[in-house]
Amino acid sequence: MLHSMTTGFIARLRANDQAAWFELWEMFGPVVRAQLAKWGRGRIGHETVRDLSQETLAALSNSIDRYDPSRGARFSTWLLAIAKHVLGDEMDRRMAQKRGSGNRGGVLDEAWMGESGEIPVDRQYEDSVFRAKVEGAMRMVERQADFTDFSVYRMRVLDGLSGKAVAESVGVSEPTVSRRLAKVREMLRARLSEVIATYSFTADEQREAERNGLALNPKSNAERSDDALFDEAIAEIYHRQMELRRHDQAAVTD
Repeated sequence: MLHSMTTGFIARLRANDQAAWFELWEMFGPVVRAQLAKWGRGRIGHETVRDLSQETLAALSNSIDRYDPSRGARFSTWLLAIAKHVLGDEMDRRMAQKRGSGNRGGVLDEAWMGESGEIPVDRQYEDSVFRAKVEGAMRMVERQADFTDFSVYRMRVLDGLSGKAVAESVGVSEPTVSRRLAKVREMLRARLSEVIATYSFTADEQREAERNGLALNPKSNAERSDDALFDEAIAEIYHRQMELRRHDQAAVTD
């Protein structure tokens, strides 16, 4: 059964809610561009990749009324199938130009909406989509949290500074650092739960956080190992996402 947040987000897209479309592309645009570049294997340039990523968004918009998430397709499969369709159209157009003939755009086959397995699983791509969800949740927390609280979390977890160094930098005690860390961590768990619920169309997607070391509902506050593993996983995901963002931005400036 789909989560109410999932169906609510689909409804926003179908209603042409521009904020919803912006949220979608801000979160997953770099992942789609990286996948298009991978498929292109050097045959298409950075500008073409960005154009095709925009065409993917347009194709999403045009097909959203026909999309049926209850048929079991992962959210990532939805994006992958449409991006692949858009790239295929571009390559067909180029081949048609070489032959000196016209090009008729292909029709988006909706068979991928089911669990037929016709779209092969690319584990790296799936992992990238999950990391994008985590990054999206982190951005939400950064906007909502107290500035000092998030700065403490950034320094301690993302920058890897010691509790003592963070305390000295902020001008508070180490116990206060720990309390601020816990506050942001719980906010992040809550926002990540929301993001996963919004963009998860299958039960498998909803279990991704646990598989990636992100315990969203630890059994008790005494289980500090869950918190340590959570922070470690967040740091790794954050740095991999920043690397993806750097590559994406470099492609723009090249």
